[in-house]
Amino acid sequence: MRKMICKKMVIFTTCCLVTFGLLAGPVMGGALSLDKWKPSFDPSGAKYKCIVSNVSHPVIKGVYAGFAIRDELWKKTNGQIFMDYKPFSMLGGEVEVLNQLQMGAIQGMSVSSVASTNMGPRFGLINLPFLINSFDKLDKFVNSGKLFDHFMMAMDHQGIMGFDITGYGNYGWATTTPVKTIEDAQKIKFRIAEAAVNQLLYKEWGFNPVVMPWPDVPIAFKQGVFEGLDHTPTVCNVTKKFEVAKYFTQLNYAQGLFIWIFNKAWFNKLPADLQKIFKETVHDICAKIRQETRAQEAEEIAKAQKAGIEFFKLSDEEMALLKKQGHVTHENYMEKINNLYPGDTYRPENYLKEVQDYMEYKP
Repeated sequence: MRKMICKKMVIFTTCCLVTFGLLAGPVMGGALSLDKWKPSFDPSGAKYKCIVSNVSHPVIKGVYAGFAIRDELWKKTNGQIFMDYKPFSMLGGEVEVLNQLQMGAIQGMSVSSVASTNMGPRFGLINLPFLINSFDKLDKFVNSGKLFDHFMMAMDHQGIMGFDITGYGNYGWATTTPVKTIEDAQKIKFRIAEAAVNQLLYKEWGFNPVVMPWPDVPIAFKQGVFEGLDHTPTVCNVTKKFEVAKYFTQLNYAQGLFIWIFNKAWFNKLPADLQKIFKETVHDICAKIRQETRAQEAEEIAKAQKAGIEFFKLSDEEMALLKKQGHVTHENYMEKINNLYPGDTYRPENYLKEVQDYMEYKP
């Protein structure tokens, strides 16, 4: 009996250690600390608190937005709301954190556009290749009124509200060997996000993808599990992926977003005046940060080039081929993007077509 109890205690302790390692690992493996971003106020007296997650590094402007929102909320609500912001994958990978958000274990998240489709397929619109694939196009879409508002309703049926977006730049390939042609790319094993649109796209392109949660990427990249990373220059430079990959192919096929989403039940319990301040604060900060993100991408590319990272572009002919192949993804994912839910106030017959026309997209 005693032996059995000891055995159970060992198993329990092991499970606790494994769980702790999974949750704490991403932030304990180096100098990933929140000390630099501590609030300048004492949040203990806040009447309302919310935990908000993000997987990446707050040196990235689109991630840092959470701290800016936190501080502005505190000021505008006279210390009534404290947003406890946790970047660095402190709460785990995005798919599991989305589940925590829906259950109400946490109250908010700035989810990446690639992971967002797991609970809001309409968010996959932003991942479609060559549709909203520049800072100018993103600004145009944000200012589209009903089209953008409908986009932000993508998770409403899941009990999750979408407020606004920040970004992290233009997608391309960080690789360990030069990729100057499609033939070069076909020899590369690419890590892509846990996203249906991206998996469909890489299938149409005929490349070799490895689907992997972001917290697993740093070690896997160093160990050679894959040779190419589908991501943006800013993220690659800030999170030191260019220590492994010395080359970057600029495709600019999509914009990377962080979509600021919140648990609907929690938000609706806030007094009306605080709800108004909350929404206005998120909108104001996100608009400011989107402009800073433009400048940051240019700065990070310049830093990377100065450090010896080589940047390439495919030929116009090969880019046209990728666009043609990628259009199949638009067609294959159209039904999910166009799907309407009970809470949708705008009910277009073909939402994707309306966005394509508005963005002057031509396959």
